[in-house]
Amino acid sequence: MSDDRFSLLIIGGYGTFGGRLARLLGDQPRLRLLVAGRSLEKADDFVADLRTPKDGAEGLGSNNLGAMVQAVSFDRDGDLTEQLTRLRPHLVVDASGPFQTFGKDAYKVVEACIDLSIDYADIADSTGFVAGVNGLDAAAKAKGTFALSGLSSLPALSFAALNAMAPHFSRIDNVAAGIAPSAHVRIGLNVVRAIATYAGRQVTVLRDGRPAAGRGLIDAMRVTVAPPGVPPLRSRKFLLVDAPDLALLPQHLADLKSSFTGVGTEPQPLQHLLSLAARLVHLRLLPSLLPFARLLQRASHAFAIGEHRGGMFVRVAGVDHAGSKLTAGWHLIAEGDDGPFIPIIGVDALVRRLLTGTRPENGARPAAGELQLADFEAALRRFQITSGIRMENEAPLPLYHRILGSAWERLPPALSALHAGGARVASGRARIERGGGLLARIVAGVIGFPPAGEDVPVTVRFVSDGDREIWTRDFGGKVFRSWQAEGLGRDRHLLAEVFGPFRVLMAPVPDGEKLRLVVRGWRFCGIPLPMFLAPGGDTYEEERDGRFHFHVEIGGRLTGLVVRYTGWLVVEG
Repeated sequence: MSDDRFSLLIIGGYGTFGGRLARLLGDQPRLRLLVAGRSLEKADDFVADLRTPKDGAEGLGSNNLGAMVQAVSFDRDGDLTEQLTRLRPHLVVDASGPFQTFGKDAYKVVEACIDLSIDYADIADSTGFVAGVNGLDAAAKAKGTFALSGLSSLPALSFAALNAMAPHFSRIDNVAAGIAPSAHVRIGLNVVRAIATYAGRQVTVLRDGRPAAGRGLIDAMRVTVAPPGVPPLRSRKFLLVDAPDLALLPQHLADLKSSFTGVGTEPQPLQHLLSLAARLVHLRLLPSLLPFARLLQRASHAFAIGEHRGGMFVRVAGVDHAGSKLTAGWHLIAEGDDGPFIPIIGVDALVRRLLTGTRPENGARPAAGELQLADFEAALRRFQITSGIRMENEAPLPLYHRILGSAWERLPPALSALHAGGARVASGRARIERGGGLLARIVAGVIGFPPAGEDVPVTVRFVSDGDREIWTRDFGGKVFRSWQAEGLGRDRHLLAEVFGPFRVLMAPVPDGEKLRLVVRGWRFCGIPLPMFLAPGGDTYEEERDGRFHFHVEIGGRLTGLVVRYTGWLVVEG
């Protein structure tokens, strides 16, 4: 074996998160990866799979393995000193769990590492475990080692996001954070067991600046996860979970009045049933949900319904430096199977920093604030993951600026000029096509769409009316109106456009020189309608030759094409 390799022991290395960490770090030729667990057979199988080239695979875990990977047996209930001495790792990462169930000897692995001057990190999400690691701080410093607990989504990533927003505030009153896993991600049994330990139990939160008793998986808040520039997740309720942030936030923010950490799973009806079961525990009609952990896991796998997207948010409210109320939100959305990599991104960033000679300070402590948001964002670029910050203060902003958040800065000048807000007039030319079907003609007549025509003069007048904009379009003398506003409640962070009895909900998504409008829902007389019947078509705005160009296409499964109008506009004056 090469003595100059950095040796990393991953406990639970073939498990849900440990396996993903091994795949992430497998491209590092300076690493000796020890994939460890109680079953050497399972570890061997995992390593064999990791080494097997994947036909047509690219990127993570394909066939670009540069690290030396070895399967080893490791029993946390065995002789830890003997095992660690034999394996000789520079860093031990505990990716097993659930940490909530480790009992009175919860820190025996940490203590063994410190005694042998081995650095340690974990992805624990247990409040007691993460907060209690401080008790080993003096011993770790004496041995010249570090022990970082909770180097995961909560609290490492959530605190990194919080610290990125904090400079905008003179005082922070409220902090809430939550994770929304994709319904299609297979949740590990240990994760389910961890959640089951506090379902219906008391979870200590902050209310009115004082510790208060929350109810695990019962107390809830509704949030729409919406990073700037991508379609948001569907609005959902987040149920209270016992996360380390709840214990650590009051230590970092002296003026904090309230705190919340939650999980928002899909499908929501299944989450409602889980919350109902938690209420039975709260009422002492059930002793615990822990015996049902495997059943709950199977149910989550069986009802994998909905979009294959997951997300996370951190929301902060308080007062800015001018004394005005301010709310800021950091949002993240992961597409497809990329979401489950997020909990181990912090460890990945730590190891890569260690390989460059950047080392954390010695001592044992929670990993809250250990990494900056930029450290996570650099790692997240390897995935289909989008994140960003939305600032929400009392200063009025144009409608599209409010909805797009920081993505507004990516708009070409012609688009931002048209959506600059206030009263304005734009004029140009258009080409109009109309659908020929009976239902299409009826819909077009109800809304007032113009007839078909070539090179038709068009004028659009924009008038602000409170929080909404009224658009009056004149196509060669044929006038029709609609109004646009930011969605509220479940439709938060979406653009709502109302044509007569129809309300269409869209996500504005910058795409190069274009701003696409992606339909995310619709209503008729306020009644939600099925998405598969929603008006579709390729609708976007773009800058071309310095001018604003539009391409609006409205149609559906039942109607076929209703109308398509394309052309250009120039803002007058």
